[in-house]
Amino acid sequence: MTRWTAWRAAAVVMFVVASGACATTQEASKPGVVAVEVVEFTSKVEAIDYQKRTVVLKGSDGKLRVFTASKDVRNLDQVKPGDLVKVQLVEETALFVRKASDPPEATETSTVGLAPKGKKPGVMFVDTMQVTANVDAVDYQKRTITLTGPQGNVRTYKVSDDVKRLDEVKTGDQVVLRVTDALAIFVEKP
Repeated sequence: MTRWTAWRAAAVVMFVVASGACATTQEASKPGVVAVEVVEFTSKVEAIDYQKRTVVLKGSDGKLRVFTASKDVRNLDQVKPGDLVKVQLVEETALFVRKASDPPEATETSTVGLAPKGKKPGVMFVDTMQVTANVDAVDYQKRTITLTGPQGNVRTYKVSDDVKRLDEVKTGDQVVLRVTDALAIFVEKP
């Protein structure tokens, strides 16, 4: 799992104790944070090759980009030059500390939704990944935290000076990282 090996949490894990947001009321006494990022853009269909399933889109920056629609894309024949392709990407990252309840683990789920037949093409992808790691040590003086992940790998991270409430993170706690990415693409008439 690329996100696990990159330990995306590494960039955020030290931020976890900066906020009081938590995943559940049971964990309300432990630090956590939720961040949401939304990116939206619209491109115009400049050209389309139905045989090759390629679509040329012109972005708001004026650049042309060529995309190939997979065989799973329904209703491509309804897309015409001049149509607008709207894209929305939402990424939610929740990171929190809780009392250890289970061994560390990594899970991932994905969902895909396609436009009904006969409608303009559209697709929505939702991917959720959750990783838990055990807190093995916290050095409050040096501001470091040592975590063991689901594959048994142990890493020590420097905790930013911006992080508050580090003193509330204890050996035996777990750090939980949950990332949900949602991508929606749909075509509409201008």
